[in-house]
Amino acid sequence: MVNRRRFLGGSLSTPVLATTGGRGATCSAHTGSSRVRPGDPAWPAHSSWSSLQRRLSGRLFPLRSPLGSCRDPESAACRELFRELKNPYYIGDDPALTQTTGWVDAWTSRPSAYAVEARRAADVAAAIDFARDHSLRLVVKGGGHSYLGTSNAPDSLLIWTRAMNDIRLHDAFVARGCSDEPAPAVSMGAGAIWVRAYDEVTTRGGRYVQGGGCATVGVAGLVQGGGFGSFSKAFGVAAASMLEAEVVTADGLARTVNSRSHPDLFWALKGGGGGTFGVITRLTLATHELPPYLGVVSIPIRASDDAAFSRLVSRFLDFYVTALFNPSWGEIANIATDNTLEIEMAFQGFDQARAAAIWQPFLQWVEASPEAFTLVRPPLIRAVPGNRRWDPAFLKTYAPAAALSDDRPGASPNNIFWAANRSEAGHFIHAFKSAWLPAALLEEHRRGNLTEALIGASRHAKVEIHFQKGLAGGRPEAIAQALQTPMNPAVADAFALAIIGSEGPPAWPGLPGHEPDLAAARRDAVAVTKAMSELKKVAPGSGSYVAESDFFEPDWQTSYWGANYPKLLAIKRRYDPTGLFFAHHGVGSEAWSDDGFTRTLRQEAGGG
Repeated sequence: MVNRRRFLGGSLSTPVLATTGGRGATCSAHTGSSRVRPGDPAWPAHSSWSSLQRRLSGRLFPLRSPLGSCRDPESAACRELFRELKNPYYIGDDPALTQTTGWVDAWTSRPSAYAVEARRAADVAAAIDFARDHSLRLVVKGGGHSYLGTSNAPDSLLIWTRAMNDIRLHDAFVARGCSDEPAPAVSMGAGAIWVRAYDEVTTRGGRYVQGGGCATVGVAGLVQGGGFGSFSKAFGVAAASMLEAEVVTADGLARTVNSRSHPDLFWALKGGGGGTFGVITRLTLATHELPPYLGVVSIPIRASDDAAFSRLVSRFLDFYVTALFNPSWGEIANIATDNTLEIEMAFQGFDQARAAAIWQPFLQWVEASPEAFTLVRPPLIRAVPGNRRWDPAFLKTYAPAAALSDDRPGASPNNIFWAANRSEAGHFIHAFKSAWLPAALLEEHRRGNLTEALIGASRHAKVEIHFQKGLAGGRPEAIAQALQTPMNPAVADAFALAIIGSEGPPAWPGLPGHEPDLAAARRDAVAVTKAMSELKKVAPGSGSYVAESDFFEPDWQTSYWGANYPKLLAIKRRYDPTGLFFAHHGVGSEAWSDDGFTRTLRQEAGGG
């Protein structure tokens, strides 16, 4: 757990803390058209903060940026900080940090004024009551993996759920008040992360739970965003498997929601966006029979020239349609600017020999033209028993290059993360765009146009095709269940999500020696825009995925949720009529300024 002494710096009776609040101010001095900041006349008095501290049994503390160690950017302490910013566990254990350090011309990670280390629903309710009564900006953070900065808000009160990380398996779960058949399930606290969930459910429990691919992403945040993993075509989105949730709403009440109790709110939480309708404290997901084998395929192929690259991409798409467009396969193929096709696929349900046989025709075609295609390294096709896929001990023994460890002294040996995700730890985003690719593009008469679009896009920036983030070709029940969530229905007709982005190492504007190269970042942003425009020629108006999308997404309401947005907005106004919960491009956020502090005049009469 975090070393709280670093953040407390003493009790709330210290003079440092007393200077952050107004003297004798009460919420009645506030007009309600904006939220208050430290130094404002309506900022809560010291006595108010002390009262909240007592209600929380000492789990309220002020936050300071860890960049304080970089007063001398060349100091050993500053160098150590930036080294640790590539460790997602270090970031997650510090409430003043987020997994993304910022986005050029969009936002920069900055700590809240105060944090509540929530350990139970009552702590969350106390923070919500305080923020509501004093017109404070409220922000919620569990895993802290938000590209759009939704778990970051300077001058705010942070509800930090990291400590609410318990996980409990059920052999026969029935949601409260429901009469469904008992079913295997798992209940998890809001601060649980996916590697812990998989280890408990899969390694120890012999079951499968649909979650995310990145090990350190928070369970609650991923589910509220929709939630894709390597095997979504087989098991659906994580949100669709939610059976029940415990959530504290803007009135400070803890509610148990499911298909019978507050079904509208339950529906909204299954993909309507995190930090928007309330604060989830616990959720329960259905678990599934564990496939006997789970595996990976890694094949990087470089083409000799543009013409050969076009042939390679075209052949791969043909192969995908005939062999991989089904519930067994997921993950990524990258169309790179240097004429390299980087295949990084995952499979479930069969062994290594079967996987190798499936790929043999494609590999034979590649190897038959050595003058045109080069295998950058030998193909890797591996399968492991299903219960070993997320076993920390197994991975560190048999896949040490794939699974990295938290290297801090005293860290749990189970603190592992995928090497492929290391670039995301502490990254500074230059640009990021995504678009659903309709399955109609795979029809034979349209496949050539898709190939041309992918090649055209790759002349500007690398294109990632995330096959698991599109349910077309998946199990019918997985598709049907996704359509019962508020996610954009385009996900059901998409065979993949195309992602084009650019990032740099951890950086903060204004910090000498650690500043982002803004000129280069903006050039990258232009290239990403050009690349996506090529794809939009064949997939216009296709929509985007809220958890992985552009900070500047136009018409985001329709892009993220399609025709479901009006219903989501009505639910938002029902449970949060004053707009206490705010997230960038979250439901109802059009009623507020970009930073969530000022209500816009055009929406003031319409509610939050």
